[in-house]
Amino acid sequence: MLAWLAKRLIDMIPTFFGITLISFAILHLAPGKPTDVLTEMNPKITPEARLRLEKYYGLDKPLHEQYVLWLKRVVKLDFGESFASDHRPVWDKIRERLPVTINLNLISMALMLAIAVPVGVSSAVRAYSLYDKITTVIVFIGFAAPTFWLALLLMMFFGVTLDLLPISGLKSMDHDTMGFWGKTLDYARHIALPILAGTIGSVAGLSRYMRSNMLEVVRQDFITTARAKGLSERVVIYRHALRNALLPVITILGLSVPGLIGGSVIMENIFSIPGMGQFFYQALMTRDYPSIMGVLTIGAALTLAGNLLADVGYAASDPRIRAR
Repeated sequence: MLAWLAKRLIDMIPTFFGITLISFAILHLAPGKPTDVLTEMNPKITPEARLRLEKYYGLDKPLHEQYVLWLKRVVKLDFGESFASDHRPVWDKIRERLPVTINLNLISMALMLAIAVPVGVSSAVRAYSLYDKITTVIVFIGFAAPTFWLALLLMMFFGVTLDLLPISGLKSMDHDTMGFWGKTLDYARHIALPILAGTIGSVAGLSRYMRSNMLEVVRQDFITTARAKGLSERVVIYRHALRNALLPVITILGLSVPGLIGGSVIMENIFSIPGMGQFFYQALMTRDYPSIMGVLTIGAALTLAGNLLADVGYAASDPRIRAR
């Protein structure tokens, strides 16, 4: 198992560099430059001043030289300075915002699993029953609803009409004056709507995958054999069938890890949450190359980590994979 895991880690290294190289090239091939944001609205800027700005940011060098310089810094976890007016190190900004995004999405994923797996299993066990038809309709409604539209509806209903939950930020104005439980409750109230909006669509999709996998597994011969041996239906479903049905779901969960950032762009901007999604959007709008590459690099690392976690989960569920 350790040798297999070491091989997977080594294979990830060239993949990581390939992802960053392609991202770097595409970013710099896009029309416009970061200096345009500073100069387009200022008629007093001369061509010489534009050139000085490009030289200051290192944009005057050939693309391959820029990438090599960037790569040397990234190895030391130095993503450079932001092109924004504060000129803060990009890594400092990422460290401030990354925990927010990861915490929100981990809570959302845990809630998604806690709901989607039981719903999918129960729908498969009672396939084509009234319960299955009702859950299918509800699930497809949730799957079809656009996330941003659903988020706005939740804000209107719970935040404006009922005035039960806050609709922006992570804490109230008087958050620092509260005790421990008061702060915990305040934080929970602020993240309730973003987590609910982000979870509904994910639950819908994952529960359908779970149902489809379970329907396929329960029809196989080893399930018939388990029932013929006199095992209880609960043991057959949750000990034998569920373990095999979870394999494709593990892959889906592994591939959803990059969505911790990518899927947060809409949610964090709608709810004004200072996380990586909002940071990425602001960097794109200002053509802040170091910040954009910093977020994309973290995304690449999460993608590879997600694939590795999926492989480890596969190996834990099916020992035959470890022998390859």
